[in-house]
Amino acid sequence: MDIADELYRELILDHYKSPRHSGKLEHPDVVQPGANPLCGDELELSLVIKEGKLQDIKFTGHGCSISQASASMMTDAVYQKNISDAQKLIADFKAMMLENKPVDTLPEELEDAKSLEGVKKYPVRIKCAVLAWNTLLEALKRTA
Repeated sequence: MDIADELYRELILDHYKSPRHSGKLEHPDVVQPGANPLCGDELELSLVIKEGKLQDIKFTGHGCSISQASASMMTDAVYQKNISDAQKLIADFKAMMLENKPVDTLPEELEDAKSLEGVKKYPVRIKCAVLAWNTLLEALKRTA
């Protein structure tokens, strides 16, 4: 294993063990569940949206380290972003995971999320990594 792989694993474990934006918002504007029935990963996003901006975002859930770390990374990336910017970050992340978009072309906000690129070596786990991002996309559709 090379040093980059080891650093990425440590980053994923850090987000899994100490998730950012974990919990439920008291008065969310949108609550969106997400699940991967094939493996049992589940999460729920709660969002506060003010003037076209993701003012606050939190998640709860359970599942594998990849799905939960990805949710933590996603909430970090989109926190207090305009909805259009959040949608662009979702598209960029999914392009990396599903269309082999090079990581060096991704925006700075996705720095931690780049560590999930290695998941592509295990196609069955890609759904774990994109679950939170797809759930946020569904939540944002409800705000339009």
